[in-house]
Amino acid sequence: MTPYYGTARANWIPFFLLLHIVVAIAATPPNIVLFVADDHGLDALGCYGNTVIKTPHMDRLAREGVLFTQAYCTSASCAASRSVILTGKYGHATGSYGHVHDYHHFSTFEGSKSLPKILESNGYLTARIGKYHLAPESVFHFNTVLKEDPRSTIAMAEACESVIGHDKPFFLYFCPDDPHRGHPFTPNPWNAPNTFGNRPQGYPGVDPFTYEPEDVIVPSFLPDSPECRAELAQYYQSVSRIDQGLGRLLAMIEKAGKTEDTLIIYLSDNGIAFPGAKTTVYEPGINLPLIIKSPQNAQRNKVCHAMVSWVDLTPTLLEFAGIKYRPEEFHGRSFSKILGQSNPTGWNTVFAAHNFHELTMYYPMRVIRKNNMKLIWNIAWRLEYPFASDLWASSTWQSVNRRSGKWYGSRTVKKYLYREEFELYDLDNDAEERVNLSAKKEHSQTLESLKGQLKAFQLATQDPWQIMWNNESQVQGPGVGL
Repeated sequence: MTPYYGTARANWIPFFLLLHIVVAIAATPPNIVLFVADDHGLDALGCYGNTVIKTPHMDRLAREGVLFTQAYCTSASCAASRSVILTGKYGHATGSYGHVHDYHHFSTFEGSKSLPKILESNGYLTARIGKYHLAPESVFHFNTVLKEDPRSTIAMAEACESVIGHDKPFFLYFCPDDPHRGHPFTPNPWNAPNTFGNRPQGYPGVDPFTYEPEDVIVPSFLPDSPECRAELAQYYQSVSRIDQGLGRLLAMIEKAGKTEDTLIIYLSDNGIAFPGAKTTVYEPGINLPLIIKSPQNAQRNKVCHAMVSWVDLTPTLLEFAGIKYRPEEFHGRSFSKILGQSNPTGWNTVFAAHNFHELTMYYPMRVIRKNNMKLIWNIAWRLEYPFASDLWASSTWQSVNRRSGKWYGSRTVKKYLYREEFELYDLDNDAEERVNLSAKKEHSQTLESLKGQLKAFQLATQDPWQIMWNNESQVQGPGVGL
């Protein structure tokens, strides 16, 4: 007769084995795909309400994950925004003031911590493909750099096969050039639409969805002109090409059997590449798409209204990866625990900070949005608002400029070019940010409160532009070389 304890022991052995397997699975860090589009606004995704554009894979990702309605970049400029995404700090604290390439030469301070390097030191294979737009490489180092035409999104996805199939957990930074404006930026003739990277011969494996100008949806901040519609049609086509690349990437992850082990994030670095969005801190420039599908499909078909920021991404992804960090190392905070919540408490405030786009485009702005109220501080408000070279040359802008038009979309040209020092908006009642409340007596208390919070934010994030408040000098350096 077998002793009772022997039978119990025999039964417990497979239980402990199963427990060990479960714990091992739970302890395995997820793969991470960070898909960062270039100049994609909220205006051009089916899952965000556009009924014309074809984005089936983005829409599917939203159905299988969480769609954020109030996600914000901190600066509507490519390089500046990307530095924030990968450091969890505002660009004014890391030296990432504007474009890194060519003569602009802005660069993140040596010694800054970055997401890829932290993940690498914790056992991840880190890989990037497509747009980089960061410096120095010593800060933003990746194990693997994959090469492919950054407009050819399906070819980009296929180039990632070795990374997806790797034994290690991987971090894939996937960055197409689409839907950024294409070269040449100056059209000939002047009213020809930019190509947004589209070309007559197409791209390998891509089904070229084309759109008629009369069918596109013109956002209210843009002029409803033939030139603008023609450019939006090209922009839509470029977005649909991104969508197909995302679809191929998702299919490859599924084929590798890693769908349930992979965190997938879709977002854009800044808003649509039209005047009134990109390079501005108005909502079309900084309120952007963010779709997250977490492993094991813990949250499906959810909509989250929390105000989150690109400065939150690095701590969020570190938390998903199970990597310990000190919260004070970053300016952002993790939002991983609120994915399944519609209106979580404590997520009602975001900040933005723009300094430069191109070197010659000095126009620092600081922003706080709290609940429905938004304050913009135009630090260089006495200057005419500067244009990025591609936006100035665009047929959309030139159609107004050459005809001496009074209006550009929902704003007058004069209001767009010459801004007041403070702009205060009630976004619940003025989503287009047309009615500046900063001089209204009934809003004076709100204005002063938001100014105080903006100043506190600047102090907390080591913002050199803090000295512009009444020429104060709490963070002013000695001004001499040591």
